[in-house]
This record gives sequence, C-alpha cells and structure tokens, in this order.
Amino acid sequence: MKLFWIFWGIDALVALIAIYFFVVGLADGSVSANNIMLWLLISGTLMALLAGGLYLKSAGKLLWANALLGVLAVPAFLFCLFFIVAIASGVRWN
Repeated sequence: MKLFWIFWGIDALVALIAIYFFVVGLADGSVSANNIMLWLLISGTLMALLAGGLYLKSAGKLLWANALLGVLAVPAFLFCLFFIVAIASGVRWN
C-alpha cells in the first residue's frame, strides 16, 4: 500500500513539473499553435497515469496500479538519484 502512494507521489510531482513548464511556456510564447497538441498529449498522458492508478487501486487491483505508476516513477526516481550523485560527488563532468 505504501509503495502505491510513493509511486503516485513521484508521478504527481513529475506531472506538476510538466504543468509548470507548460504554463511558463504559455506565458513566454514558446508553447504555440505549432506544439500545443504535443503539450496536451504529454499532459493528458500524465493525468491518465495518475487517474488510472487511482482507479485500479479503488478496483482492488493494487499490483496493476503499482505497475502502471511504476512506468513513470522508477525512471523519474533514477533520474533524480543520478543528479543527486552527480552534484554531491563534486566531480567535474566536463
């Protein structure tokens, strides 16, 4: 049960970051008619992952809910872990 909420929280954080960049892009004009459909597809997919995970959990299919949410949560966690190690190690990467 805790794994579900950890995955869901990571996915929600990723979705909030994507929505933040979408709103900033709307404000500065980088999100335009040329790429609005791509942004809507990305945002819709993220929302579908979150809603689908909640739906599967409420239907009693916790394993499938964890698998669905893990599709985004595991790579996002590994990405953050890589940056934490890269920043904390103090090694010059250039």
